[in-house]
Amino acid sequence: MPDSAPLPTPAPPASPSGPLSPADLFRHATRLLLAKDMDGWIALCADDVLVEFPFAPPGYPAELTGRAALADYLGDYTEHLDLHDIPHLKIHLTDAPDTVIAEMRATGRIVATGDPYELSYIVVMTAENGRITHYRDYWNPLALPASLNAAKSAPTTP
Repeated sequence: MPDSAPLPTPAPPASPSGPLSPADLFRHATRLLLAKDMDGWIALCADDVLVEFPFAPPGYPAELTGRAALADYLGDYTEHLDLHDIPHLKIHLTDAPDTVIAEMRATGRIVATGDPYELSYIVVMTAENGRITHYRDYWNPLALPASLNAAKSAPTTP
C-alpha cells in the first residue's frame, strides 16, 4: 500500500567540504531559475523560508512565509515569464558569513505576448546549512512591463 506522506525535500548540492556557501547557493539557484526548475529552486529553501518583496506593487505579495507559500507563488511563474539569461550577476560578500548581496539583470520574454523582458534586481539572501532562510528581493515595480501585468490576467496556452 503506498505511503501518503509527503516525500522529503532533497538536500541542496554540497561541496566536498559540506553545504554550499551562500554565494555558491545563489549561483546554483540562478542556474535552476534559468533551467525553469522551480521545484528545484524551492527545494533550496528552508521549510520556514521568509521571502520579502519590499517594493511590491498592489496585487503582488510583499511577503511569503514558508516553502508552501513560495511554491504557490512560483507555481505559474514559467507560464508568464520565459527567462533566457542573467547576463549580469555580481555577488557581494558581507560581514555576516551567511548573507550575500547580489546584483543581477534578467532577460527573456513575456510568454503571453512575446514581448521582451529585462529587469534588474538587488537581492539580499541569507542561508544556513545550505538552505535559503531569508530572501529579500528589491525589484523595481516601475520597471515591470505593462504586458506582464496583462499576461498575469490572460489565459496561457501550452
